[in-house]
Amino acid sequence: MNHEADPCAAWLRDAGRHARAASAVLAGSTDAERAAGLRAAASSLRRHAPAILAANEADVAGFHGTAAFRDRLTLTPPRVEAMAQGLEDIAALPDPLARVLAEWTRPNGLRFQRIAAPIGVIGMVYESRPNVGADAAGLCVKSGNAVILRGGSDSRHSAAAIHAALAEGLDAAGLPRDAVQVAPGADRGYVAAMLAGSGLIDLIIPRGGRSLVERVQRDARVPVLAHAEGLNHTFVHAAANPAMARAVLANAKMRRTGVCGATETLLIDAACAPALLPLLAADLEALGCAFRADPRARAILPHLPPATEADFDTEWLDAVLSVAVVDGVDAALAHIARHGSEHTEAIITEDPAAADRFLRGVGAAVALWNASTQFCDGGEFGFGAEIGIATGRTHARGPVGVEQLTTFRYLVTGTGQVRP
Repeated sequence: MNHEADPCAAWLRDAGRHARAASAVLAGSTDAERAAGLRAAASSLRRHAPAILAANEADVAGFHGTAAFRDRLTLTPPRVEAMAQGLEDIAALPDPLARVLAEWTRPNGLRFQRIAAPIGVIGMVYESRPNVGADAAGLCVKSGNAVILRGGSDSRHSAAAIHAALAEGLDAAGLPRDAVQVAPGADRGYVAAMLAGSGLIDLIIPRGGRSLVERVQRDARVPVLAHAEGLNHTFVHAAANPAMARAVLANAKMRRTGVCGATETLLIDAACAPALLPLLAADLEALGCAFRADPRARAILPHLPPATEADFDTEWLDAVLSVAVVDGVDAALAHIARHGSEHTEAIITEDPAAADRFLRGVGAAVALWNASTQFCDGGEFGFGAEIGIATGRTHARGPVGVEQLTTFRYLVTGTGQVRP
């Protein structure tokens, strides 16, 4: 590729230079200064809410996907307010850069400190949900990082309007506008440029479907903090409280079907399935849910459509639930190991031993006992927001908040020591 003739690569070189300079300013700023910038950005979002909603209406008008994905794309006044409140919540968090992670003194008197430090410049590639840009901006600024954002083509008008409001707020507070930058168009070349941006971007975070994450992992020339799909299970154990199981499953599946924390598969213990599965299915059917059921579930409810093996590997992101009957905790764990994505798993039971076996046995980034999988969310964890759910096994796992957007360095204090 002739990078000199590639406008997307040229844009990234310029954006990366400005982001690097902005990251240096943020790294040297105080927590009070960064918090003031986020509060100003929140106020700006509120002032610009009519323009943001108008831009979002243009995006929604041009959208032709499913109802669940339309919901992910759509902004409302409460959702704009939630973005602003999220920035204020992030601003109020403890300073992630003030942490001394470890300290010790060697026999020669040298004192060592491992301290939290910003990563530098974050690249964020995401799809339809426009609030992701505001969340990413808030988390990065709070943790002393600059961020370069490339949202999905479906949300390009919304992303531009949100960015304009954020930049105005940061500028008003005396922080660099270039701390948050957005790709100026929907050309996929901007993604390619970011993935090839070694030396300009320190970490790429993809947030979207399997194809996006796989492309980023395949093509990136910079480190990747991956957000895998949410093939999440709720296991209703034989010792589950039936009323709790009904309430939790309805929420886990149907609260918002298009979020990555939604339950995609119900596993139900054979010991309670004949009595409880009809109630669970009736509750969900009343909420508009469809099903894909294995033979043992269909033996109890013959009207349920049959599931294929591929259905249990599908992140529906819609009002569809895969259902399987299993023989206890070990069988549930075996099913999850075969089909899960190590995102979020839940067990409903009144038996602490069964819960302990399940929680220790799943390899997921987040495991819950007697709670909805939709609690896998940075805000619900007290992080203010999240930039994604990390499902890899290095650096960070689960919701990625301000602490997960830091690395560390060492400070060494001596009294004139020289090495023999």
